Amino acid sequence: MTVPSTLGGHPPLRTRVAAATSSLHVRNYRLYFFGQSVSVAGTFMQTLALSFLALELTGSGTALGIVAGVRLLPFVLLGPLGGVIADRYDKRKLLYLTQSASAAGALAFAALAALNLMTFPLLIVLSLALGCLTVFDNPARQSLIADLVPRETLANAVVLNSVSLNVARVLGSVIGGAVVALVGIPLCFVINAASFVAVIVSLARMRTDELLVPARAPRARGQVREGLRYAAHTPELLFPLLMLTVTGILAYEFPITLPLLATGAFGGNAATYGVMAAVMAGGAIVGGLVAAARTTPRHSRSLAITAIGWGAAILGTGLAPTLPLALVALAFVGYGSITFNSTAKTTLQLAARPEMRGRVMALWALAWGGSTVVGGPLVGFIAQELGSRWGLIAGGAPTIVLGLILYPLLRRRDAQTGAHTQAHTQAVAHPDARPDTQPDAQPGAQPQPGHPSPGAQA
Repeated sequence: MTVPSTLGGHPPLRTRVAAATSSLHVRNYRLYFFGQSVSVAGTFMQTLALSFLALELTGSGTALGIVAGVRLLPFVLLGPLGGVIADRYDKRKLLYLTQSASAAGALAFAALAALNLMTFPLLIVLSLALGCLTVFDNPARQSLIADLVPRETLANAVVLNSVSLNVARVLGSVIGGAVVALVGIPLCFVINAASFVAVIVSLARMRTDELLVPARAPRARGQVREGLRYAAHTPELLFPLLMLTVTGILAYEFPITLPLLATGAFGGNAATYGVMAAVMAGGAIVGGLVAAARTTPRHSRSLAITAIGWGAAILGTGLAPTLPLALVALAFVGYGSITFNSTAKTTLQLAARPEMRGRVMALWALAWGGSTVVGGPLVGFIAQELGSRWGLIAGGAPTIVLGLILYPLLRRRDAQTGAHTQAHTQAVAHPDARPDTQPDAQPGAQPQPGHPSPGAQA
């Protein structure tokens, strides 16, 4: 007789920890994970420094939103093209170029700030140049994950990547807030420039013979349009991208809303913002570890459920009467943000065909980050005109409404997918069944994730 390892049939802690870190057993991904963690910590330091540099130069919440939006404007104009480049060329070589150029840009920010030569127009120009690099860097980084691990650990690798991003947010925000308050803004840029070395070293030490490189997309006309059509005709991609776009515009503007809330509603400074961002990232780490321990992907409707809870936490932060209560709410904001984003990103990575993955992840970057081009100035203007709390209220309330509207649609989609999977399983179990009972012969049968739907081919 087998004795259950734990009460209630739950796996032991060692098993859950092993499941949560399964992708780290792959050497190439482990190198990527630690290199990116160091680099992203530096990036968050630079993001904080840019926010306070914009406030120092202008004192305007709208100007702060413009700086954030301009940095992501290239995503709107060139984002899908960046995905095509990631599908067409060696991702590691692309990252060598983009990471080296980003380090040089950080040094330029540091020099201009240290010499008091920075002006607001110059800040806009340099932020735009940084955004152009990110157009090609982001799809390459995100789609490279699938080249590093086998498919069965891809979901875990995606979630752990989100966890590392939020650990980096903690370190970058706390250290960056302290550096700005005690030493000054320029040192944040210098530290960020140095952090790119970690990525370059990790890329150089990867074993190329262990990379799971898919066939690269051949050079052809219309590949950007092909990627857009593919996403539009694949519901497993379309619904997450739609939700990411709306929440990206209104809700995920924390580099704008939190500094304004810290200095406005709570009368704090850069250190206050650092604590707020760290608490939010701490909640995200907990959420990420919970998500990483799951052995199967979540249902599509979980996106809507998470949106409702996440929106409620954002709304609670905006309405919190004191800083301690806001910090409690921010922990749940962090938990909800990583759960929502990692679920959406995992869905996209698993549903996309390998040769289209770069273009799909470029659309993810456009929806999640590029939407700040619109959302940054909009939320900054709302916070400036109505009060710093309204920047968060304007994000939390629509996120709740979005989840409520899309929940029945996604639940219906899950039911259709489940029925199709069950029919397919029965067909495999009974191969002698008549052809017209096969699921693919049913009118209106839904395509399986990872395969093109009708009309997806250009």
